[in-house]
Amino acid sequence: MNEDIFSTHAPDASLFRSLFETAPDAMVVVDMHGVIVLANAHAERLFGYAVGGLPGLQVEALLPSAVRQAHIAHRTHYMSSPRVRPMGAGYELTGVRADGQSFPVEIGLSPVASSFGTLYAASIRDISETQRARQALERARFDAVVAQISRHLLEATHDEQAIGEIPKLLAATLAIPAAAIMVIDPHGVSLRVQASTGLPAHALANVPGNVALQTIAGSATIETDHRGNAIDGLRNACPALAGNFTDAAMMSLPDRRGPMGLLLALSHDHSSFDGDRVRFLQSVANILAAAIQRGRSEEQLAHAQRLDALGQLTGGIAHDFNNLLTVISGNLQLLETDAPEDPATRETLESASRAVERGAALTRKLLAFSRRQHLLPRAVRTVQLLADLSDMLGRTLGERISVIAECANDIPAVYADPGELEAALLNLALNARDAMPRGGRLSITARQQHVTRPDTDAKLAPGTYVMFAVTDTGDGMRPEILARVLEPFFTTKGAGKGSGLGLSMVYGFVKQSGGHLNIDSQVGRGTRVELYLPVAPATSNEEPSVPLSRKGHETVLVVEDEAEVRRIAMSFLRNLGYTPLEAGDTETALQLLSSHGVDLLFTDIVLGGDMTGFELAAKAREQYPHLPVLFTSGYEYASLGIEPHAFGAFELLRKPYRREQLGGAIRRVLDRELS
Repeated sequence: MNEDIFSTHAPDASLFRSLFETAPDAMVVVDMHGVIVLANAHAERLFGYAVGGLPGLQVEALLPSAVRQAHIAHRTHYMSSPRVRPMGAGYELTGVRADGQSFPVEIGLSPVASSFGTLYAASIRDISETQRARQALERARFDAVVAQISRHLLEATHDEQAIGEIPKLLAATLAIPAAAIMVIDPHGVSLRVQASTGLPAHALANVPGNVALQTIAGSATIETDHRGNAIDGLRNACPALAGNFTDAAMMSLPDRRGPMGLLLALSHDHSSFDGDRVRFLQSVANILAAAIQRGRSEEQLAHAQRLDALGQLTGGIAHDFNNLLTVISGNLQLLETDAPEDPATRETLESASRAVERGAALTRKLLAFSRRQHLLPRAVRTVQLLADLSDMLGRTLGERISVIAECANDIPAVYADPGELEAALLNLALNARDAMPRGGRLSITARQQHVTRPDTDAKLAPGTYVMFAVTDTGDGMRPEILARVLEPFFTTKGAGKGSGLGLSMVYGFVKQSGGHLNIDSQVGRGTRVELYLPVAPATSNEEPSVPLSRKGHETVLVVEDEAEVRRIAMSFLRNLGYTPLEAGDTETALQLLSSHGVDLLFTDIVLGGDMTGFELAAKAREQYPHLPVLFTSGYEYASLGIEPHAFGAFELLRKPYRREQLGGAIRRVLDRELS
């Protein structure tokens, strides 16, 4: 038949054969049944067949087995209405050599009239090198876009605005119609479209927060073959988002504890996302995840800095306020001693004293928030603490609220100030009660938590902790409320129903104790607060109490730079039987120490001169190593550079103090030194 083909134009047969054999491309002619009737030497070499080995084979033998059936359908359709398809607009396929090796080819098709009917000529070109060059250019372009995105995100002053521009850039780079960046909300219950292009508004408004879509985001399923599994998965999870697209690539946005979201690319063409495009999208996803993590870290840092600034401010206010309360409280106590036994007068004095106590409680909360309050930590039995707290809450929260306390017997003791820890848990329980006006369930649990390496956000140092979780089934908080809930004086309660210092106090106490606090809340689902506190060392024991005698006769040197506060202390000491000496500065105090027999030094920590109370005590003990010292302060860390632990163990009497408290503290210090 070969000879017959060329003999149809006998005068030019030799010319046609010469052109056919010397063509720069492989040439194959097939009949209407797809059987190869003619092939030039180039075709035999390209496909690895011996001379004369191609004629008689089905043309599909030159294609991968997976696409042969589809090619038969395509060939049949083409033969029903043949047309010239030159190489410049070629049809790209994968060829298979006789040894099974595949390689990319491009073909041009032409119908050929002959005495045997219409035949079909295919010119075939190996485009391996061309494809490699094209891939290299595309990869270089992808690398340039990745670098552009990285630089853009690094230089951006507003991350959200910079991220919002990325979907358009991706769509233009990949020549696809739509792309989106989706982020899982902090509670893990919904998926929010942070930026998109090419998606209709109704699709963005109907992105569900269901498990299916989050599973897709978490697994980063990539399906690029003709079955379109990825787009099918997206269509099942969110039909509005999948729309009429036929292919999808979904890349996970990695985070420390699991995926934070999804980078989605959509196309109307099948198999739009080959390996290079998938790698490009994954690189962009990694950069996006890093940018989002950086933004969150900066937001957390800014929040921590705001809280620290507020802490410094409140601490300074507390120092001055406690001095004022000391003067008011002291004068009220002196008036009580000399006041007539008139009920009206007594009630007036007691009312004023109660106001002082409320003011003192307020400053204690301020100091707790600012983490500047001197704590007295010791080993606290976790099981006993929760048992006692559960009994108390069961009686006080009312019948509408069910209290559940769970703590295994092997949970270790926690190392914390017992009074502050109990106050913190009680405060959280009362907040939970207020969030459940119609009743509900309050759960307080404790479990052991090991941290083997620094926490990913540097929140917890390596070690063993006890995690207290206080969970309610109340109304929950909106995200904008949750973002401010630790700020002092911020409250959602009505006037007169809350100071806004409860959670601030808990936060300060936990951080100062070497722990961490987490709050998670969802509107309509309740709130969960987690307190992480260090486990008590094995050698930590509670100091035994010492019987106290409140009266005395010793000489006490009072060092206080506030004259009114000093006058109150002097009056209290005289009333308690002591002989007081007074000094308004450290220089006078050192002179009195050297010229008088002083039995105890009673000094404020924050003094107006160049020396703190700790430094004064240290200098005094250089001359008098066994001199008993009692410190007092309304805010012992109000001055920079104070290192209380450098002085060692000490007794601190917090302002404002009552006369009985002063007498008890002095006796404890004196009796300890004498024992």
